[in-house]
Amino acid sequence: MTTRLIDESLFESPENRKHDDGGPRRLVGARCSGCATVVFPRQDSCPRCSHGTMSTHVLPVSGRVWSWTLQAFPPKPPYRPPAGSHRPYHLGYVDLGEILVEARLAVPREEIRIGLPVRLTTVSAYQDDDGTEVMTFAFRPERDEER
Repeated sequence: MTTRLIDESLFESPENRKHDDGGPRRLVGARCSGCATVVFPRQDSCPRCSHGTMSTHVLPVSGRVWSWTLQAFPPKPPYRPPAGSHRPYHLGYVDLGEILVEARLAVPREEIRIGLPVRLTTVSAYQDDDGTEVMTFAFRPERDEER
């Protein structure tokens, strides 16, 4: 099956990838040169000081669940459900140290908790009309040996 990322601009480009550990490409935000604010996704101006230049900033691959909820109903468009229909999934904020990132949480209900160590992964978001599986970023439980 053919796959593609939901939005290439959210991820580190393959040619700039410093660590090829077999995991997904890392998320890329931006950092302000004036006040060091980090944002994700990238943007052209700083939301805090609006004075600095925003430069590419690769985000950490692991963090901790800061808060979470169950997305039990389909979100508004442009959401596209996976093949079949919407299936509930966990959604939350992951604390990556210098920024909180909103993301899907690929964590079973019995394991999910605030403070859970998690690691970046990709999961299927939906299938294009041509059958291409579209992948989005998510966080899964981090294994002890990954810490």
